[in-house]
This record gives sequence, structure tokens and C-alpha cells, in this order.
Amino acid sequence: MIPPGLIISAPASGTGKTTVTLGLLAAFRAAGLTVQPFKSGPDYIDPAFHRVASGRASVNLDTWAMGKDRIAGLISAAKGADLILAEGSMGLFDGVAHPGEAGTGASADLAALTGWPVVLVLDVSGQAQSAAAVALGFAAMRPDLAIAGVILNRVASPRHEMLVRSGMEAAGLAVIGALPRNPGVSVPERHLGLVQAEETPELDRIVAEAATFIAANLDLDAVRRAAGRTRLRADAPVPVTPPGQRIALARDAAFSFVYPHLLDGWRRAGAEVLPFSPLADEGPDASADCCWLPGGYPELHGPTLAAAARFRQGLKGFAETRPVHGECGGYMAMGEAIIDREGHRHEMSGLLGLVTSFEKRRMHLGYRLADLAVPMPGHGPGARLRGHEFHYSTILTQPDMPLAHVTDANGEPVPETGSRRGHATGTFFHLIAEAT
Repeated sequence: MIPPGLIISAPASGTGKTTVTLGLLAAFRAAGLTVQPFKSGPDYIDPAFHRVASGRASVNLDTWAMGKDRIAGLISAAKGADLILAEGSMGLFDGVAHPGEAGTGASADLAALTGWPVVLVLDVSGQAQSAAAVALGFAAMRPDLAIAGVILNRVASPRHEMLVRSGMEAAGLAVIGALPRNPGVSVPERHLGLVQAEETPELDRIVAEAATFIAANLDLDAVRRAAGRTRLRADAPVPVTPPGQRIALARDAAFSFVYPHLLDGWRRAGAEVLPFSPLADEGPDASADCCWLPGGYPELHGPTLAAAARFRQGLKGFAETRPVHGECGGYMAMGEAIIDREGHRHEMSGLLGLVTSFEKRRMHLGYRLADLAVPMPGHGPGARLRGHEFHYSTILTQPDMPLAHVTDANGEPVPETGSRRGHATGTFFHLIAEAT
């Protein structure tokens, strides 16, 4: 049976959604409840934090890249839990202009699809009764959504809280709790978002303090009562085509951006995942029939990767007879070189001619629809793939044949087409699902 759920959202990024979500997950867990976390949208960092706080694998749900049936199948991960908590992305209504498989990618679309009410986290610093006008606007924006209540974040004083609460009461909005300023429970960030969970040495402390902080300032019973019945019938997950039967998967601090639903889908299809660490100078398992290099932060580990001779030679030897695919950071590591922020060049594996630079950073962000011109592991020519691109690197050289015709969510062509040379392929976008 699928339990009731809630979506933790906000008017914008940076308002405290992740801290609230982690605190709620950990507080409910400490109270003996089993809570299933989800993440709305294409985020590969937050789910790792969710897992630490809840003890359960968090799963991405994306209405632009995934159809209704795929989302319903992924929600089956909540079977046996007492409650679902899904963390939204950006602002509640923020998505692309043109819908994809089941929506625009906005958290509001996921709320409407699933029936989960929204708890709105409001940063009320610099506001008093005016915060109610913001919340009221969100409550009135879409009649197919239910705003279960608001959490007041970054409250300056008891008097400030009283004034904000009075505005909410006048607007007929329920206040679930008020959180005073507390920088001690914030999660560190870097250029692609939060610092990864495995790179946060104080994560256990942060999660424990967040649980205590949330339990002391929010009405946990009110949060649980606000959860709504899941509308979707959660059947078995829609099958995912694995890139191979035995998949050598680069997995360490430089290569960690893998969507949990893909790994689970590969294993459900009968594939075996064989992790290895390029940073530890390990090459792909010789018994594998495919190698997959995920995205991550290779630009932060340029000297180590450049010196990892066994990794580089092992990868080259593997690619002589079997497919190797890289996504974003993995794609860059398959190229000739990465130039870091200081202008230093670090030699990479050379499977592809790609040279990328972080010396002059430029953000590349958005959904991607790719029509494959040539095969890549798990997908043949003509396959349509939906994914997401987010990086700050600049292409200096890309001499190999294009892998795909790539467009953004508006249908506009994207110059980052991916590459193919022999058995080596790579893309700047992270695959989320096959298009229907």
C-alpha cells in the first residue's frame, strides 16, 4: 500500500527546503516512522542527503522527462512506508515553457499529478504581514493544488513571528511552525549546488541537529495529518534498458552523479553493476561488457586523474573492444584534457578529442531531448532520450562525430551534441528516461 504524501516546496531556491526536508525526515525517523523521500526534478545531490536522513533510497520524479506510468512505477518505492515526503525544486511553479511527458518539470505539476498537498517554506526575513500575501498568491495560483500550510523560516524574533502569524491568520492560512535563524544546520554548497553527501564530514551532526531543530519548532503531528492520499496507482516500475549485462561503473567523489532510478532499473533488468574508483587509480572490471562514467566533479581532481595511469590505460584497453559512455564530467574525463579554473591543463584518457575548460566559466543548464544519430550503450540510432544538462565548462575542441541531434525544452538546437569515436561515446546531458 502506498502511504499519503506531501511536497515540501517554496517560492524560490535558497529558502530552506532542503534543511526542512532533512530535518523532517530525520525527526520522523527518530520518532519511529518510516518515511519515503522523493525529489522533484533532475537533482542527483539532494537524494543522497535524503538517504542519510531517512535510511531509505530517495528517488527522482520528473514530470518533463518521465511519463505518468513511469512516475507511478517509481512511487512504488514507498510501499511499506508510513509517509511520503517529496522535496520540490526551485520555486513551486518553476518549470519550462512547453510541457514534456507529464508536465513542465515544476513541483506544482508533480503535486497535481500525485495529489500530494504542498507545504510552503517561506523565508520571512525582511517581511511581516506581507508574507501572507505571498502565500495567498501561491494558494490561489492553481485550483488543482492544495496548500496544506506554511512553514515560516528565518524568523528574527518572537515579535516578528507574532506579526507574520497574524497576517497568515487573516488570510486563512495554516502555520505549521516557525523556524528561527540557525546557520548551524545549513548544508555547504558549491558551484553545482550542495557539496555531495559523501564529502560532508559533519553530515551526521547536521542531520541530527536539523532533526532536533525541526522537532522543537514544527508541529510534526500537523505535518503528518496534512499528507494527502496518493492518486496514482503504483504498479511495477516501467522497465529501464541497461547499457550492458555487466556494467563497470565509475563511482567516487569525482564521478557520483547517477540517478537512483537508473541504477535500480538496470538491476531490475538483470544487469550487474561493478563499481570502480578512478581516483584510486582503478580501471574498469575486465569481465564487464560496458563501462559507464557518470558526471561529478572531475575538474576538482584534475591532477589526481591525470596521474592515474592504471585508470587511463585500463579505460583505453577496455574501449578497444567494448563500449564506454560518459555523462558530463565522465564525458570530460574521456576527452583529451580538462583545463581548470587556474588555467592548468590536466591530461585525461584521450578516448575522445574533447578539450574542456573551466578557466572561463559559463553555465549550461536545462532539459535536453536527444535524437541519437549513432548508437550508444543501451540505445540504438533513432532512439529519443530525455535528460538534463548542468555544468560550467566551455568546449575548446570537439572534433569527433556528433552523437545526437540535441534540443532544449523549447525545441531549440543545442550545440553540445555529444561525441562518438569507435566504442567511446559521451554527452553533456545526464540521461533520465527514454522519450515516449
